Amino acid sequence: MWYPAHVSPREYGQPRRGGFKLLPLLLFGAYLAYYYFSNQQTVPLTGRKQLVDISRDQEAALGYQSYQQVLRQEQVLRSGREVDLVKSIGARLAKVAEDPGFQWEFNVIQSDQVNAFCLPGGKVAVYTGILPVAKNENGLAAVMGHEIAHAIARHGAERMAYQKLVQLGTLAAGVAFSDLEPAQQRMVMGALGVGAQFGVLLPFSREHESEADYMGIIYAARACFDPSEAPRLWERMGQAGGGRNPAEWQSTHPSHETRIRQLNEWMPEALEARKKTCGQ
Repeated sequence: MWYPAHVSPREYGQPRRGGFKLLPLLLFGAYLAYYYFSNQQTVPLTGRKQLVDISRDQEAALGYQSYQQVLRQEQVLRSGREVDLVKSIGARLAKVAEDPGFQWEFNVIQSDQVNAFCLPGGKVAVYTGILPVAKNENGLAAVMGHEIAHAIARHGAERMAYQKLVQLGTLAAGVAFSDLEPAQQRMVMGALGVGAQFGVLLPFSREHESEADYMGIIYAARACFDPSEAPRLWERMGQAGGGRNPAEWQSTHPSHETRIRQLNEWMPEALEARKKTCGQ
């Protein structure tokens, strides 16, 4: 449509494109600061400050609900050597972890999956597919210690809080750039989404994995397992994966090489913890 040179499109009721609204980002920044500093928690053992905005009871309820759903859908082993081993290792690890009042439960699931998990509230499941990779009780203690550490450190609740912030930030950015041409707006929002994924969420997830590795090896050592099996475990995990893992910067997990290096760096501390607790 043609407009007289002295009249702007806005006067004809047409929106002017190309503008940038600063106010939504300022409001989001103010809310971010308030939200962040009013929901601070401390991770046991490492002392890292974290952002968590739900209570332990809420988190445990979510964990219990998810755990029951998994158990209903999977083939749970009720007895046998594998079940006895997992429950024995779990009891020893739970005894030395910073237990925040968890109602511990350990189950073995018949599956080829090379996997294990611990949900909030102390709900642990070990898939039989990981047992050959763990190889022995020390390797399995490293696996279970790592998973238990995720729950103790409240990593799931922390991820939920950061995902909420990313969603709010995306919404604020959408409002701030709403006057751009549609193609420009899609380009800007796409770039912000990629930046949030690779610059915030993935590095954050890798930090959680490393923290769980550290806490897990200390728990295993305190429970009188041999922590030196942990690096060997990750060597076997690398072999089991066939070397098909993505580049570390694209992944939610550190590379096997990074994990092995970090575990070896923490090994003197873990061996000292074992000696202090177990006298060996």
